[in-house]
Amino acid sequence: MDELKPQTLSLKTLHALGPNVAVPRYQRSDLSPGILHFGLGNFHRAHQARYLDALFNQGKNLDWAIVGAGVLPADQRMHDALKAQDWLTTVVEQEATWSKARVIGSMIDFIPPTEKSRLIAMLADPRIRIVSITITEGGYFINPATGMFDPTDPKIKQDGANPTDPATVFGLIALGLAKRRAAGITPFTVMSCDNIPHNGVVARNAVAGVARLSDPALADWIEANVDFPNAMVDRIVPATTDRERKLLEQDYGIIDRWPVFCEDYIQWVISGSFSNGRPAYEEAGAQFVEDVTPFEFMKIRILNGGHAAIAYAASLLDIHFVHDAMAHPLVGGFFAKIEHDEIMPTVGHVPGVKLDDYYELIKRRFSNPKIGDTIPRLAFDGSNRQPKFIVPPAADRLKAGHSVNGLALESALWCRFCFGTTESGKTIAPNDPIWDRLQQTARAAKDNPAAWLAMDDIYGEVGRNPVFAKAFDAALRQLWSVGPTRTLQAYLAG
Repeated sequence: MDELKPQTLSLKTLHALGPNVAVPRYQRSDLSPGILHFGLGNFHRAHQARYLDALFNQGKNLDWAIVGAGVLPADQRMHDALKAQDWLTTVVEQEATWSKARVIGSMIDFIPPTEKSRLIAMLADPRIRIVSITITEGGYFINPATGMFDPTDPKIKQDGANPTDPATVFGLIALGLAKRRAAGITPFTVMSCDNIPHNGVVARNAVAGVARLSDPALADWIEANVDFPNAMVDRIVPATTDRERKLLEQDYGIIDRWPVFCEDYIQWVISGSFSNGRPAYEEAGAQFVEDVTPFEFMKIRILNGGHAAIAYAASLLDIHFVHDAMAHPLVGGFFAKIEHDEIMPTVGHVPGVKLDDYYELIKRRFSNPKIGDTIPRLAFDGSNRQPKFIVPPAADRLKAGHSVNGLALESALWCRFCFGTTESGKTIAPNDPIWDRLQQTARAAKDNPAAWLAMDDIYGEVGRNPVFAKAFDAALRQLWSVGPTRTLQAYLAG
């Protein structure tokens, strides 16, 4: 496509983009806001924004456009990049042998973190009928040991003491609901799109929990009147680097400050009601079910648990890309064995799904070379991901009296990773919000494996279980005595 003259993405240049780029068929001037979204990262723009864009292209639900909301200082950079291109995003969907680009136009505004008063006013605006969030697993102030909202977190306590000037997403949502309640405006639905089991319940606990610190009556009203649907969301969306920007310009002639590259596969399963209406997401491919729980278990354990399984083994073997990890006989073999032996048996029946077929789908998706997904992305934030993706299936296996050797080895690989060096001696860059603590504990665990499992906020009862502790002790000592390569070989031969 050398004949293309690169175009900087904007409303004015849409007509000049090449024929291989799908652009919005709707007029942006016909859109009006209906959703306020916290967390304008790559996943949201390739997922919920993509579903809405599909609806708008059908001429439907044009009063449900997205207004982005920034809370963290880092959100300013995203705001500035997207503002310069009229809030448009190029999404490149890729499979192993093809790719396609489309410009997504479903967001019409973005309130930066410097404009808190405008954000609060928008939360109280009757046009906003859904507040959605993608703030990662670690953003919900959950105590990993109890799995419950932690009202003692300093940031939450600060919001509780200053309810009219909150700093967290949940404090802001509670304030918006308080203003709507006082004005007699129907509350918005709060819709989590994060990878957390029963994410709607978790979001409700956080919003009502922060409200309860200053106004118990408001918290009771929220629990009685605001809907928090549960959802399972799925699409592999790597971080954007200069690699993706260059590919987009080279292949499609588009200069986009923050494009999104992702796989073609997309899924959204939702259960629960909506306080104040919703878009017809099902007409864009979403699935509404009576109970999302089986789908959550399937995705969070098989996909996210599978990501965790390969992340630390691959890191220790100096593998950078996920598709290369899947092609490696030890890492790919570890993924297959732990999935079939210990993770998949904890999932149970999923309506309309054969788990073996789902596993093959996940294996194919992980092996997609076009995505460029990276092992450092999968390895990031293990302190929040392990309690959600690895510890629960281990707990289920232990309760049933079944082997946890694979899951214990996965935890041992994470511990060895947090020591900070690969098998070849290369330094591992800090990759967790509590990296210093994890590294210190991992170094203590080299000679005393029990020190790692003593992190009760991560392992809870599983860490205190003698069966798991014995398996973890053996795995970590083996990793240090013979190295990750031979340890994985021994596990696969067992």
